[in-house]
Amino acid sequence: MSQNLHGPAQPWILIAVIAVQALCAAIFLGDMFADLAGMDTGDTGPAEGPHAYIEGLAAIALLAAIVIETRILMWLLRRKAQLEESLSAAQAAVQDIISAEFANWRLTPAELDVATFLVKGLSTAEIAAMRGSAEGTVKAQLNAIYRKSGTSNRAELMSLLIDTLMGQRQPAGSAETDASPRTV
Repeated sequence: MSQNLHGPAQPWILIAVIAVQALCAAIFLGDMFADLAGMDTGDTGPAEGPHAYIEGLAAIALLAAIVIETRILMWLLRRKAQLEESLSAAQAAVQDIISAEFANWRLTPAELDVATFLVKGLSTAEIAAMRGSAEGTVKAQLNAIYRKSGTSNRAELMSLLIDTLMGQRQPAGSAETDASPRTV
């Protein structure tokens, strides 16, 4: 699965923002402590006291933001991992259902390849090129696939598979399907 490495949702962007905020907080805290140390020795002017406290409040606000952003980042990374795991499970389930349909149709290995490419959306010419065979051969294999699946064209076959995936019909070969006519 390809990912956009420059998108705004990349974790490294938030990590960089947190790092910049940490640097700013460190600078504010260092300046604040320097100002407060100068007040103890009498080296500062009368306005340094409020200035040091403002820097301290800014540093505290930055530290709070860092903590909150770090927690959000960790939650987002955990959520991303959960979603990727769910997606992987869903992809496997879809593949299992399609493979079960193909097995129930008793497709030959060549027909299985053609049916797989068909489901992926390839044209007859593209399937022929991928398999290194003539378009006429692929058309004959497609006709065999349609006959075995009880459909008459690509759209009906895809509709049949989609209905099965959506749970609107039982896969071919199940007890319920064998006793009742197929819906297309």
